[in-house]
Amino acid sequence: MTKRVRKAVFPVGGLGTRFLPATKAMPKEMLPVVDKPLIQYAVEEAAAAGIEDFIFVTGRAKQAIEDHFDISVELEQTLAARGAGDRLAEIKALRPGAGRIAYTRQGEPLGLGHAVWCARELVGDEPFAVLLADDLVLARKPCLRQLLDVHEETGGNVVAVMDVPRAHTSRYGILDIASDDGRLASVRGLVEKPKPEVAPSTLSIIGRYILLPEVFDHLGRAQAGAGGEIQLTDAMARMIGGAPFHGLRFEGRRFDCGDKLGFFEANVAFALERGDLAEGVQRILAQYSQS
Repeated sequence: MTKRVRKAVFPVGGLGTRFLPATKAMPKEMLPVVDKPLIQYAVEEAAAAGIEDFIFVTGRAKQAIEDHFDISVELEQTLAARGAGDRLAEIKALRPGAGRIAYTRQGEPLGLGHAVWCARELVGDEPFAVLLADDLVLARKPCLRQLLDVHEETGGNVVAVMDVPRAHTSRYGILDIASDDGRLASVRGLVEKPKPEVAPSTLSIIGRYILLPEVFDHLGRAQAGAGGEIQLTDAMARMIGGAPFHGLRFEGRRFDCGDKLGFFEANVAFALERGDLAEGVQRILAQYSQS
């Protein structure tokens, strides 16, 4: 019987150098899309998918993330005194239940695989989710919920995937496909950031994963991969054959918010989804398209 996925890991220890100087004193995960920081979108997606425990793998200068999900007595008292009940409720809703949020430090930025490995004691011996806040997904059904539905059907490991231009395969973990029905691909191999001419496909992993705890055994070997870092893709590749492994073409639109243009596009797309902003945003965009 497949164990229910209760825990999610959020690797948030990165430096965010592509967004300097904005990220010099502010975590990149706190960059706002419209009026919510990226990390809040990720946490809300996990909660909507049924995740109960939220594990953050942090680094230096990430205190703002902890503060964001903690109680703010002065702010809440001020909102209450002003009769701003809606805003107060919104702020209180940020906080997961008592004991449902945990933080651990990565120490050295040795790669995504190392960040996930740092959460091993908090995850324990059960399947878990990993969400990268840089990958923001606009979907009617939360992307993570889509992965969990597949995991409940197939068991094993499940990753969110999308087709990318062959010229871009060197930016992603790429699937070597055993079979593919157009929605769900059975995986026989994974390659981290292959050159376009040797990439086994153009089906790339984005920042949503359901993983079995055995991945920690492979990550614990601390073998450096592409870029000299401990790659999560390499550890996942070593698990293939021992349990089912699938890539899901999720329904929704993914925005690469680690890229400046992707981040800007996400702000536009999410604003257009807002009833209080859509008309004004359309008017502004029309003005610029005519200039």
